[in-house]
Amino acid sequence: MKPIFLIGYMGCGKTTLGRALSRQMGYEFIDLDIYIENRYHRSIKELFALHGEEGFRKIERRMLEEVSEFERTVVACGGGTPCYFDNISLMNSKGITVYLTTPTERIAARLSLPGAKAKRPIIAGKTDDELKQFIDGNLKAREPYYSQASITFDSTDIETASTTESTAAHLANILTARQ
Repeated sequence: MKPIFLIGYMGCGKTTLGRALSRQMGYEFIDLDIYIENRYHRSIKELFALHGEEGFRKIERRMLEEVSEFERTVVACGGGTPCYFDNISLMNSKGITVYLTTPTERIAARLSLPGAKAKRPIIAGKTDDELKQFIDGNLKAREPYYSQASITFDSTDIETASTTESTAAHLANILTARQ
């Protein structure tokens, strides 16, 4: 069975939904950022500082090529992963790509939860209004890449364990029908 790649903006639920989806389908789960950190023994922030964005994106591409060969795996990609080096085409050719959509307001609310901004330096100092504008701008820029996914799926309703599980079950049914 081909890998399933979850793409979308930070805070859309790639990791949360991905874990639930992988459990329900009996697949392995990989968070691509954590996979990279484990392989390089450095945080994403450190890799950006050492190699710059272009260097990091090259590392990310190599790791994406590696995980794209895995079977029965759900991969939660970084928010920018599909937007570089034609990664979206690689993911579409090697597996099933799912674009998780969530309204800007919900993404902003998730990213404003205690501790969420601290994990994401790019949004750390932003006010609520600045955060919403930042998200809107990035979503518009990334939409041409995200929209190339095989499936577009609404991931708005994953706020509790039960809604996450039911949302994952719905996505699992869609994916099972596609494989």
